[in-house]
Amino acid sequence: MKNEYDVEGYSPTDAETHETHKHISDGLPVYADETGAVPGESFTYGNSLYARIQRFAGKFSIEQRGIERVPENERTDTNLVKVGTMWLAANMVISSFALGALAITVFQLGFVDAFLTILFINLLGITPVCFFSTFGPVFGFRQMVLSRFYFGWYGVKIVAIFNILACFGWSSVNVIVGAQLLNAVNANVPGYAGIIIIAAATFLITCFGYKVVHRYEFYSWIPSFLIFLIVLGEFAHSGAFVNLSMKTGTAETGSVLSFAASVFGFATGWTSFAADYTVYQPHTVSRVKTFAWTWVGLIFPLLFTESLGLAVATAMTFDPDTFEPTNSYAIGYESSGIGGLLAAVLFPPLGRFGQFCLVVLALSIVANNCPNIYSVGLSLQVLGPWTQSVPRFLWTFVGTIVYCAIAIPGYSHFESILENFMLVIGYWLAIYEAIALAEHFIFRRNRLSNYDPATYTSPHLLPPGIAAIAAFCFGVFGAVMGMAQVWFIGPIGKRIGTPEYGGDVGFPLAFAFAA
Repeated sequence: MKNEYDVEGYSPTDAETHETHKHISDGLPVYADETGAVPGESFTYGNSLYARIQRFAGKFSIEQRGIERVPENERTDTNLVKVGTMWLAANMVISSFALGALAITVFQLGFVDAFLTILFINLLGITPVCFFSTFGPVFGFRQMVLSRFYFGWYGVKIVAIFNILACFGWSSVNVIVGAQLLNAVNANVPGYAGIIIIAAATFLITCFGYKVVHRYEFYSWIPSFLIFLIVLGEFAHSGAFVNLSMKTGTAETGSVLSFAASVFGFATGWTSFAADYTVYQPHTVSRVKTFAWTWVGLIFPLLFTESLGLAVATAMTFDPDTFEPTNSYAIGYESSGIGGLLAAVLFPPLGRFGQFCLVVLALSIVANNCPNIYSVGLSLQVLGPWTQSVPRFLWTFVGTIVYCAIAIPGYSHFESILENFMLVIGYWLAIYEAIALAEHFIFRRNRLSNYDPATYTSPHLLPPGIAAIAAFCFGVFGAVMGMAQVWFIGPIGKRIGTPEYGGDVGFPLAFAFAA
């Protein structure tokens, strides 16, 4: 299906390689050489089925590019503010609010210890996202393509599979939260209907690609932020906040570590496609500014929404003997999850306007899922020649169907899905980050000149990936040793916290063992 610019089977000629080194000897940075970059118009060349589909997509201004390297003359997006608003919108959402509430509903923490966990773990978790976002403008590579320089041609396919599973999982978890909100507004809207509504809206945006995703995210955070401010104001006015005291002992240690793993998984979850959203920035863009805008776009919404969710969850009260809910906040949470908890804050004082606010927050999930569903198509294309021969926007449609199929049967088990899935994501991303950062800082000595972008489609010129795969296996071993899940507690995790629940140290051990 592909044409002469098929990068999956492309490798540079000797003449091209000589030209690359000529550029270096002339004093130009290695990433300024464009060997292997694919011009946008090439996707419509010929009369193959692939070309005909791409021409049809072009009539609707759908992005035709997949994992092919972006040439410099097409990297015209110089607005760094959009880098920040991309992540601001993706995290100013109800899912991060729900994560903060888990500190109370699942881990039974106090307010202060939970807040400190949110603060410091988010600062740690977003750092790799900010760092790898700076590589998009440098090379014009998507994150999974960049990962070929760390894991090799074949090893990166394993990483891509994990990333695909992560995208499906995050999207499923997020859309369940949105469906809960719609159900809290109108009990006649079943969970599956809410899931389909949010998924369809997400698909319409991600189908059109990079520019439309950025344009939507540039504005979509504003109504969500305003409504969260209303939630904050109404909750503060209610006087229902309870400064739950910090506990002590081994149980507290285990709970803090397990909650930290959930927070880390959410914050660092964007790492595996960080560069996807900066590839149309020119290589002359400041890496420091790219890092800074990404950092601001991540840290503000994460701290704000998670802390707000934590605060609102403190208002829930239960009977100490029967554990039955005894106030409107607890009753709302028991009946409709996070949607019911927010309904208890907004409905009594605001009435129909409060219902409108919940609908807007439910639709904020679209902004949260856009990065997942856009990037899942790119990860699928990395798997092999036949997957790359399928246009990105078709994979976007397939991905939407898959995560809906996961979310609909999982609707009634949101809390356990959220906790367990985030911990698993934290494990694999800690391994990914350990290997990628070690490769960059130790073996490539933190020098961009030690990357040769012209080789990104040449398996024999990329690292063999054997060491990376071995390190990945060691990281998995470390995660298993330190995990504390409802279905398994590792021998090290069992020694932290109570014997029944343990304490989750899977992600630091996964990082340490892989590094």
